[in-house]
Amino acid sequence: MIGTTLKSILLTGCFLFSFGFLRAQNWDVDLLKSINPQNPNSFVWKGASASAYPVSVGVPVGLWIAGTIKKDKETQFKAYEMVGSLAIAAVVTEGLKVAINRPRPYQKYPDIYPYQYEDGKSFPSGHTTMAFATATSLSLQYKKWYIVVPAYVWAAGVGYSRLYLGAHYPTDVLGGAAIGAGSAFLSHWLTKKILHHK
Repeated sequence: MIGTTLKSILLTGCFLFSFGFLRAQNWDVDLLKSINPQNPNSFVWKGASASAYPVSVGVPVGLWIAGTIKKDKETQFKAYEMVGSLAIAAVVTEGLKVAINRPRPYQKYPDIYPYQYEDGKSFPSGHTTMAFATATSLSLQYKKWYIVVPAYVWAAGVGYSRLYLGAHYPTDVLGGAAIGAGSAFLSHWLTKKILHHK
């Protein structure tokens, strides 16, 4: 089940990315232009973007601390699994950034307006990858709507913020979401296999 879901997520991400290039990035750029304003200085979207890494690191650290204080091995295990998903996501993201070497949209299109100029490559969106790895890990571990819905709303907000702020193409964000979710599923599956944890 997990293997099939993981394959579906990864194939969808690869298809979306390939489709973007096959279509000469027209829809990719047009959609970005419709989202990115000339002065992307929104406090809300800058905050959403800035939250990606602190929240992604803070959630497993918080779980681990809570598990340690309560002497709850299950909660500690969930923290380790989440760290695994973030590690997989980070390695895959950085590897793809180097391999694909896609420039930021504002480096190619002068009518894309970044809120700040960033170094690094565009595909995939690291912020989105981390956010979706976190949201998917939480959803796999805590299957309550009041955890799943806010987690994915936050992750989607991070992805949208990267478009609004002119830092990424839509395919960068879609690819990041697929990689993040896939990393969480892979970590969930691996920790069960390796640690024989139910």
